[in-house]
Amino acid sequence: MNAAARAPLTATTTYRLGLLGALAHARFTERIGSLGLKPKDVALLGLLHSEGPTTQLAVARRLAVAPSLVVTVADRLEALGAVRRLRDQSDRRRQQLVLTDTGLELLTRCTAIARELDEELTAGLDPAARQALDAALATLTTTLGLMN
Repeated sequence: MNAAARAPLTATTTYRLGLLGALAHARFTERIGSLGLKPKDVALLGLLHSEGPTTQLAVARRLAVAPSLVVTVADRLEALGAVRRLRDQSDRRRQQLVLTDTGLELLTRCTAIARELDEELTAGLDPAARQALDAALATLTTTLGLMN
């Protein structure tokens, strides 16, 4: 048996990223909850900010979620004044989701929360290690076709 086969599960990238991801997700979820938001809400706000007005179906495809979930998230964000639904001028049967100024402010606050959490999670790394981690994560998200 080779050394890689004997390495424990806890030494795998998958395990470590999963553990760190669960921790980061839980902390982020708790902190954005004070704004009345959930992680899927923030994902939708971020998508609208980066890609502009988008149909609900396109959002579902981009986030790889059921269209019914997008409707639920959009309803919640619309009630907060963070998004508006507008009829698509090219096809009046469809609605586009549009980020509002309130939505942009919420996204800005969520970004600040995420940056604070970044500082906490990477406190044990020196600046060079942080930069290397950021570069590696950017490469992985791009390579895997995930949102950056």
